Amino acid sequence: MESDRWTAFRSHVSINSFYCNPGIDGAHEKGGVEGQIGWFRRNHLVPVPKVTSLAELNAMVERWDEEDDARRIMQRALTIGEMFAVERPLLVPLPEEDFETGLVSSLRVNRYSQVSVRTNHYSVPVRLIGRLVRVVLHASELVVYDAHKEVARHERLIAKGGSRLVLDHYLEALVRKPGALPGATALDQARSAGKFTPVHDAWWQAACTAHGDAEGTRALIAVLLLQRKIWSTSMSWQGSRPRCGPAR
Repeated sequence: MESDRWTAFRSHVSINSFYCNPGIDGAHEKGGVEGQIGWFRRNHLVPVPKVTSLAELNAMVERWDEEDDARRIMQRALTIGEMFAVERPLLVPLPEEDFETGLVSSLRVNRYSQVSVRTNHYSVPVRLIGRLVRVVLHASELVVYDAHKEVARHERLIAKGGSRLVLDHYLEALVRKPGALPGATALDQARSAGKFTPVHDAWWQAACTAHGDAEGTRALIAVLLLQRKIWSTSMSWQGSRPRCGPAR
């Protein structure tokens, strides 16, 4: 039985599907493929690679795959890359648009500036409270879009009933209610992730000592908002500047 996502994918790339016989009857039908998968596993995945994220592992696998183009299978005259170069002109061109592999849903942002996905909660900027946003759930991450603009990206939560909150999403609200910052869950998560450092805490304490708790906290939030603006401007400049030579 084909899943709906698989049917949509093969329709997107204009391919037909056919399947081996199940069990022992079909074991001989894909021996070459199984053998090459075994070679790749033994040579690259034994021992099991140590990585910090699925994205890092995917990058490693992609690099190994590219390096594999120079390998010859047994006594064949051509390398894997050379054989694919012969085959490539015979293949159907890929569609211009990428296929969306994630699960797409339209959700309304609640009053806590969060969207609820499979019992877990993920933050978005407070300006989106009450609005419908498009949420794309992937195997390892979740991406939120307001119209066509990405507004949030989170590592996916696997357990149920959890939350991923980004402190930056709440800054505009915290300016109005600075007393809510010390006990905020988003602040605790920012500390745990190393994004709110002891340097931030020391500066915050100094600002509160000099100006009082409320105004000192507002001064900290103003610095964090300025940091966001500088980072955003820097990313925009890097994306638009002309390249005069090869990237280094």
